[in-house]
Amino acid sequence: MRIPFRSLLVGATFLLSILLYVDRVCISAAKGSLATDLSLSDQQMGWVFAAFSLGYALFQTPSGWLADRLGPRRVLAAIVVVWSVFTGLTAMATSLVTLLIVRFLFGAGEAGAFPGIARAMYSWIPMQERGMVQGINFSGSRIGAALTLPLISLLIADLGWRPTFVILMCIGIVWALLWFLFFRDDPTDAKNLSPIELQYILANRQEGQEKSANTDSSMASASRDSSSAVIHPAATSLANSMRRSTTVWALCGQYFASNFIFFFGLTWFFPELKLRFGLSGFEASLFAAVPLLCGALGNWTSGWLVDRLYSANRWRLSRRLPAMIGFALAGLGIMGCAYATTPLASSFWFSLCIFGADMTLSPSWSTCVDIGKSNAGVVSGMMNMAGNIGAFLTSLAFPYLMGWTGSPLPFFYVAAVLNVAAIGLWLLIEPTVALNANRQEAHA
Repeated sequence: MRIPFRSLLVGATFLLSILLYVDRVCISAAKGSLATDLSLSDQQMGWVFAAFSLGYALFQTPSGWLADRLGPRRVLAAIVVVWSVFTGLTAMATSLVTLLIVRFLFGAGEAGAFPGIARAMYSWIPMQERGMVQGINFSGSRIGAALTLPLISLLIADLGWRPTFVILMCIGIVWALLWFLFFRDDPTDAKNLSPIELQYILANRQEGQEKSANTDSSMASASRDSSSAVIHPAATSLANSMRRSTTVWALCGQYFASNFIFFFGLTWFFPELKLRFGLSGFEASLFAAVPLLCGALGNWTSGWLVDRLYSANRWRLSRRLPAMIGFALAGLGIMGCAYATTPLASSFWFSLCIFGADMTLSPSWSTCVDIGKSNAGVVSGMMNMAGNIGAFLTSLAFPYLMGWTGSPLPFFYVAAVLNVAAIGLWLLIEPTVALNANRQEAHA
């Protein structure tokens, strides 16, 4: 039986997602030896973590725009080379200033990865498969991060942190070369694609445009959807549509909340666990890896639920319900983690938190593709920019709140409130109305 070509595409983006987070979380695993070598305090390390998030956030929308205009084949290959080079250059840092510059540019390089993947998904993946595909892609990032913490800890102990970053640079450049050689921006240009698969993709990737009704739509919302189907005047720009869209702003707000807590797991959870319970680096890495694996499970669960509800003609619910459940679980988990008294309990509650936070990813990115269509790169870039502003603030909020109050509890309280607010924001998100057709929201 022939493997569908689009499955190979998903395999490639899954591996890219793993690489993305292996390179990203390596700085957390190296925090102890790196901070010692460069004489950095926790607050200064907070700025190092934040420098990545700031570069990553600021270049999301431009990178998404490039993926829409130039195609994900060239853009993804280029950005993987760029971020891999700056991963290697991290090994050459000799001071706080040089480290901040390199990590900012590393973040800027990584910025186009998920917007570029989203644009590839629009061209290659049918509507009814997007939820699980998004779940698979994001689970790669969690699996990569989970494997990285213990493996990189051992590698750093054996080789040192500088050679470790150089090794990761080489791996990234190999992926970029293979992607450029074998991927094509549109399935019509793929030589190895069977006519049957090509016909299936072309018949279903635009399905959202033809759907005019959903069984979960109430009579009150039916008139809104009907009036919203009017096309924008040609003179109205995409930027105007996004700026005036309640859905886009709500997507950005809820993704800010999602990243605020998840990025804590990539940066401060490992060193905080190590210090709080007096663990060795390897012991702490094992406890810190479990929540990331649970994040992968959350992605798969949410992706399955998104596709299951969509197949039952519950398009709107397929995006809203998994995300709302996820934020509820994340809020519960973060409060449990705040009061945990053992490393096992802390890992358990934070695992629930990350499971829930990652349930929000598949519906979020699927909604970006739904409403953005051929502009999915820009829309997802905008949402991811807002999310990584949350990551930027997390990097600084935890060490500074800890320093001011002497307790991690204020940080956990802020995270819990954001999760509750995000549940409400999903009630404002309308995935069934594309941006270029959303006349009512544009004038709201």
